[in-house]
Amino acid sequence: MARLKLWNWQKDDWPDFRFDAGSLTALEERFLQESGVYWGAVKHLEKDGKDLLVAELMSEEALKTSEIEGEILNRESVQSSIRRQFGLATDHRRVPRAEQGISELMVELYRESQVPLDEARLLHWHALLMNGRRDLIGGVYREGGDPMQVVSGPLLEPKVHFEAPPASAAPNEMQRFLEWYRNTGPAGSARLPMLTRAGICHLYFVSIHPFEDGNGRIGRALSEKSLAEGLGKPALIALSAAIHRNRKAYYEMLERNNKRNEITEWLVYFAETVLESQAESQRWVEFLIDKTRLIDRLRGKWNERQEKVILRMAREGPVGFQGGLSAENYLAITGASRATATRDLQDLVEMGALIRTGRLKGTRYHLAITAQPTPVADVIPVDESTQLKMDAIAQAWRSANLS
Repeated sequence: MARLKLWNWQKDDWPDFRFDAGSLTALEERFLQESGVYWGAVKHLEKDGKDLLVAELMSEEALKTSEIEGEILNRESVQSSIRRQFGLATDHRRVPRAEQGISELMVELYRESQVPLDEARLLHWHALLMNGRRDLIGGVYREGGDPMQVVSGPLLEPKVHFEAPPASAAPNEMQRFLEWYRNTGPAGSARLPMLTRAGICHLYFVSIHPFEDGNGRIGRALSEKSLAEGLGKPALIALSAAIHRNRKAYYEMLERNNKRNEITEWLVYFAETVLESQAESQRWVEFLIDKTRLIDRLRGKWNERQEKVILRMAREGPVGFQGGLSAENYLAITGASRATATRDLQDLVEMGALIRTGRLKGTRYHLAITAQPTPVADVIPVDESTQLKMDAIAQAWRSANLS
């Protein structure tokens, strides 16, 4: 009896993905427009501010792309590793191998965003991700005859969410994937709009599932590289942070679109997620600009304890210190007496550095520059623009000398 063709790679039309391009036109245009706004704001940062922005976004991306897969890394170690590679001030802690590996991958994505993708680079990325693992070898495609399945539920009655192509097929599938990647890029013969290409890239790669582990992380890295190639510079978006906020929807969309090769639903979801991540990156830029202004205004007015606390709160980025800063937090960070902490906090409120909320034991303090993240706005449909228009805008991006 013939085997049931359940998965996308088993279908006769694999990997000829189909989609409604008109459903993505407004999203593609918005991405290009918001990219202009974003990089225009970045230009207002000094060099140290730009380096800090890059380090913060990459640290968050490293942490969140790992957390999506259930791997919890040490935040301070990741930040320390990335900051060192950018020559920023940091401590001299010993960074564990897992944190070092993902940090190096993030930095390579940024610094080598325009370097052509090939098999050697992919295998190198995998080796970095598997740094420190003793249960498998990094930098090689999976081997063996057992099916690679994504499962959940009890051991005796597991639910199979996806089954990848046989390990023996992985090398050929990856060669075909890399050829598709080259042909659909900015200089390729079958170039695709940026969000469309990045979305297909992710789904295509994770459907092949060429590695024993790390496929999701590399798939998200490939999407960011694809966007960077389209823009002609690093994308610098918080993609994994946006996905992490609603992992359930992410996995549901992957599962709903791994059984067919008509993927409009997936591409619309992915494009909207990229736009959300782009908006979060924009908030980071605005936050860093406001933080610099705040610190400049307070310089010479605050004491060492107050400076230490403000800088500690600023490390949390636009979302702010979780739950707000309490008096107990202030005591723990500074070692000050309770009376001194009360005076310090009151001074910071009067200086306009902190905003106080709540009363008595429920009193909390927030940076005056902190803004809670807002969901990406609904996309308003527009008349379908021609591909020539989007190509022209994209080409302008690649040609622009934006620092």
